[in-house]
Amino acid sequence: MEMTDIIERYQDAFNIKYKGLITAPQRRAMSAVLDCRTARYGLMKLDCTACDFHTTNYHSCGNRACPRCQNHDTSQWLDRQSEKLLPVAYFMVTFTLPAELRAFSRYHQKTVYGCLIQCARSTLSTFAKNDARLGADIGMTLVLHSHSRRLDYHPHVHVIVPGVCVNKRRKQCIRLKGKYLYNEFNLAKVFRARFLEAMTANGFSIPKDNPASWVVDCRHVGKGLPALQYLSRYLYRGVISEKHILADDGEQVTFGYVEGGTSAYKTRTVAGEVFLWLVFQHALPKGFRRVRDAGFLNGNARLTLKSIQRALHVLVEKFMPRPRPVYLCKQCGAPMAIIGFVPPAWRSG
Repeated sequence: MEMTDIIERYQDAFNIKYKGLITAPQRRAMSAVLDCRTARYGLMKLDCTACDFHTTNYHSCGNRACPRCQNHDTSQWLDRQSEKLLPVAYFMVTFTLPAELRAFSRYHQKTVYGCLIQCARSTLSTFAKNDARLGADIGMTLVLHSHSRRLDYHPHVHVIVPGVCVNKRRKQCIRLKGKYLYNEFNLAKVFRARFLEAMTANGFSIPKDNPASWVVDCRHVGKGLPALQYLSRYLYRGVISEKHILADDGEQVTFGYVEGGTSAYKTRTVAGEVFLWLVFQHALPKGFRRVRDAGFLNGNARLTLKSIQRALHVLVEKFMPRPRPVYLCKQCGAPMAIIGFVPPAWRSG
């Protein structure tokens, strides 16, 4: 099933049902996906290097909500992160906004998302500095997600934390032992307080039904690469892959997902316009960075990271920039050469 076909079929009903709720980023995302790989984004001209076959290939839209775009960017991000991997235990800490605040979050996305990431980062940094075992600076990679596997609105932040710290005052690299990082309830208590304080500082009044207890999940995930691969699926591509869109009968769309916890594959069937809302409600505010490195994994701390790698005897594998995929001739299978470009339609004239 192709997302463009679903948009064309249900966008009128979608516009009627969700009038007043659709944001500008959501409209831009839907428009981009609809016109992906069309003349709107231009094309390239290709010639076969072995035969006389000629063809053209339309450019993709590059929108973060598009299920077909930016696979190359995702692979490049994973390569860059792999260069930072360390031979230590890794942990995934998930900070979740409670259900009672999701409506509030939906109407103030840029501020709320930014505070979610910032408060998650500061909470973990404080715990590391106050830890009697460590008392040092940590590194982390933070990724914002706004959806559950069922595509419902569910803002949360995943944080990948390598089990090693740096005490700059003592010039020590401290390796964490065991599979325990921090107490989840204590993390949740501090995170809640900091988030509410941040909302107040931004001039917002927190809803009265705000629960007293929030949820933070902290678990050992073994080596870091599997966790990074998990996160990479959601970084630059849409919230659902087209291969998981299973059926469209003209009124309802069925899609599949893997249930968290049980890992069982399940399906969900909704009206076509509801499916579009489930997908495009997660379009991020313009210019918002959903992925951020902090601590010694930040780009400004390269020297600190190198000192950690030396202390842990890490042989750093430098990844060469990935080449763009090679276009193969449909006639003979030989590589095709790019001989020219046609600019996007909106630039013409």
